[in-house]
Amino acid sequence: MEHSARTAPAEEPDGANGGRGDGPGGRRTSRRWVKPIVVLLLIAIPAGYLYISAMQSRSGSTTKREEAVAKGLEEGWPSKVQRRIYGMTVPAYATDVAHYETNSWRSSSLYLQFTTTRKKFDKWLKQVGTSPAALQDGRITIDEDEAATVGWEFGSGHHWKGTVREQDKPKPNFQITANMDNPDRPEVFVISTTTP
Repeated sequence: MEHSARTAPAEEPDGANGGRGDGPGGRRTSRRWVKPIVVLLLIAIPAGYLYISAMQSRSGSTTKREEAVAKGLEEGWPSKVQRRIYGMTVPAYATDVAHYETNSWRSSSLYLQFTTTRKKFDKWLKQVGTSPAALQDGRITIDEDEAATVGWEFGSGHHWKGTVREQDKPKPNFQITANMDNPDRPEVFVISTTTP
């Protein structure tokens, strides 16, 4: 009687069974996808959040600038706290006083304008650490982008004088520009900036 030789079927290596996996429904194969998906989510979610935050911050700062231009400077003196932080004073009985404050993680600035007498302006310059002699004819120390923040315009056809007062941190720096069309009633524009 002849016996037919029976051989056991060779085991298929993992993944060679049509992607079914070892368990019912290809459980092991599906588990292999879990780890890459979790890693991808752990990277993608924070990156997406940072991107959205950056876009909102950028949009917010643009919106604040637009609001500042639309609203204009706030009339009146800066608060005592602001004057202390920015080392800023306002001459007594000054007119057309207005201010605006900006803050960011890099620096904070106080924009201030006022009209005063020449004598009081000279005294004010000394109080902020400079002098009338430091003013240079034709010098505008506030650039166009800074001026646009509050709607200031420093056009031609006016007698401008300006100076910059730089100090070591954390003391503020001053950018001072004055319209001297009427030398007895200078219109003063100043930005005091502090950096951490």
